[in-house]
Amino acid sequence: MSVRVLLADDQTLIRAGFRALIDSAPDLLVVGEAATGREAVERARATRADVVLMDIRMPDLDGLAATREITADEDLAGVKVLILTTFEVDEYVFEALRAGASGFLGKGVEPVELLDAIRTVAGGEALLSPKATRGLITRFLAQPEPRPGATPERLRVLTEREREVVALVAAGLSNEQIAQRLVVSPLTAKTHVNRAMAKLDARDRAQLVVIAYQSGLVRADPPPR
Repeated sequence: MSVRVLLADDQTLIRAGFRALIDSAPDLLVVGEAATGREAVERARATRADVVLMDIRMPDLDGLAATREITADEDLAGVKVLILTTFEVDEYVFEALRAGASGFLGKGVEPVELLDAIRTVAGGEALLSPKATRGLITRFLAQPEPRPGATPERLRVLTEREREVVALVAAGLSNEQIAQRLVVSPLTAKTHVNRAMAKLDARDRAQLVVIAYQSGLVRADPPPR
C-alpha cells in the first residue's frame, strides 16, 4: 500500500517538482495539493493523507498554525506532518515540534533524502535534520528551566527503564541503537519507546524529544566557546 502524501506550499512550481519526485517512487502517492495553510487543513481532512509535506510560510494560515490544527484534530490522529522549509532556524524547529510536527527538513535536502524522510515519518519515526537537531538543543540551552506542560512530575508515570529509553531517543538514537546500548532486542527497545509515548500522550518520537528537554530529563552541554 502506498504512503499517501499531501503537498502544502504556496508556490505552484515547487509543488509540481515535489509531485513529480514523490510520484516517481513506487511506494509513495501524492493525493492532493494546498496553496495555503487553511487549504492544507481542509485537504488533510478530505484526503486522509498519511503525511502532509508542509511549508512554513504560506498565506491565510501559516504552516505552524496549520500543523497545530491538524495534530489537534482527533479525526486526523494518524496524519503525520513533515515540515520542509527554507527557513531552518531555531525558532521554527522548536515551534514546529511543539505544534506536533513529526519531522523538520531544510529544502536543500537531496531528493532521495526527502523520499526517505516521508517514509520515516509515515512509519511513526521522528525525523530531524542534523542542523534542526542542533537548533532544537540550542533553543533549550537558552531556556534551561522546565517549561509549562512538561514538568519533572510528568515523568513519574514512566519506569526507570522507560526514562532511560526516552533520554536515548532525545539523544537521537534509533531503536536499533537503543537496543545495542541497553543490550536488548530491537523489538524490546521499540516496546519501551511505544509505552513511553502512550504514557506521555506523545504522538511520536519527535514529541518525546520535546518532553525530554522540557522536563529536564535531558540537558545538553553548552556549545564550546
